[in-house]
Amino acid sequence: MGMILDTCFVIAAEREGRKHSDGDAIRFLTTHPLERFHITFTISGELACGNSANARKYWELLCKPFHILQWNREISWTYGNIHRVLSDSGNLIGTNDMWIAATALVYDMDLVTRNLKDFHRVKNLRVVEF
Repeated sequence: MGMILDTCFVIAAEREGRKHSDGDAIRFLTTHPLERFHITFTISGELACGNSANARKYWELLCKPFHILQWNREISWTYGNIHRVLSDSGNLIGTNDMWIAATALVYDMDLVTRNLKDFHRVKNLRVVEF
């Protein structure tokens, strides 16, 4: 099936790679050698905003190791449900995080992140800390 790597994970792995250090992200990747890793369309957009990918060729390199999960109608519907539930309970999280969570739920994948506080608010989302 695979796992979705959150933006913070991809950035951490990129920094560790540049420094040739064996940090949390690199260790996570090496301890899951048979796993297929993905990013969402939202995460690829977040990466395009960052300084590490300020030119398209760097963004392409940053995204290249991962399959980018595409948007579909079910993701939009799931996003709307997440937004309603979290808004009604006063526990709203960031817009991009809701898109990422919706994508993980629709594709039935675990989400690898350090942002446990926000993502644990989303019912039935499987979150893995790195």
